[in-house]
Amino acid sequence: MWKSGCKWMFLIMGTMIGAGYASGRELWQFFGEESGLAILLFTVIFAVCCDVIMSISYRLKTEQFYPVLIELIGKKWTIIYDILIIVYLFTTTVIMIAGGGATLETFHVPYWIGIISFSVFIVGVFVKGIKGMISINTYIIPILIIGLISVLFTFMFNNGNSWALEWTAQANWSAAFTFTALNILPLVAVLATIGREIKSRHEIHVASIGSGVLLGALSFIYNESLMQVSELLPLYEIPLFAILKHFPYVMLIMMSILLLIAIYTTAVSGILGLITRFQGKKKMPLWKMAIYLLILMIPFANIGFSTLISILYPLYGILNLFLLTAILMYPLRNSYKNY
Repeated sequence: MWKSGCKWMFLIMGTMIGAGYASGRELWQFFGEESGLAILLFTVIFAVCCDVIMSISYRLKTEQFYPVLIELIGKKWTIIYDILIIVYLFTTTVIMIAGGGATLETFHVPYWIGIISFSVFIVGVFVKGIKGMISINTYIIPILIIGLISVLFTFMFNNGNSWALEWTAQANWSAAFTFTALNILPLVAVLATIGREIKSRHEIHVASIGSGVLLGALSFIYNESLMQVSELLPLYEIPLFAILKHFPYVMLIMMSILLLIAIYTTAVSGILGLITRFQGKKKMPLWKMAIYLLILMIPFANIGFSTLISILYPLYGILNLFLLTAILMYPLRNSYKNY
């Protein structure tokens, strides 16, 4: 069961660690100074949310997110959030595509050629269906996490900086709720597709606690590192590159590749959520539906990576607070047997 739990944990991590998170742009948008308590709260809240969503998916044996929404917030609100999730998955996948194009620019690939190439690889994973996506996360996400942590630790210690938890100054603690709320929609959309694949609640606990602890620790280390280069961040589309500025060029290339893969896995997750929602009784091949969706998305990628994140992410974070509250209250509103 541990192996299966780790498989779902990496699926969660693959959904979370995309263009916004891995690049540092999303973390810097919500956290920054005085955010130690906020990140700790995020760790706990995120783990609870994953546990609740996976538990509902497991009990209902779901293959898409609509039944999970009904269970959480009722039919009336589900109509609204169904539309919101569709719009969210669409726009955030556009952000992933834009992030892929921006990352490939570091290899001197023209922006639009990078976006088209990135889209072709997204379609490719759906030839093997959902199992192909899960397999990618299982192998790639551990490498990405190890790479990120190694770079961040090396940067901090080489610059003679230490982490000081100033618990007396934690004015940004409320960011934990908006940051968690921001990531609720993709979690619902993706975790609802595996209800039939989960075999026991033990897998759920391993996945939810493991992903919460890993993301919390990584978020704290990353945030501390970004604060050391805060004056350089306005000069970079991708904040991670402000940290990599202090490393050899070969490290920049390696992390750019890993960043690109992280963006890729999250884009695939977004497409998966949309495909499973729109699949009817006559099931069209996943790769064909992916092509149609990407044709609609690509024109919007011209807006720009950081612009999309700075406008859309805070807005979604606020709108999703209701859904976050419903998830956190769900165990209290239902008996343990039903939960």
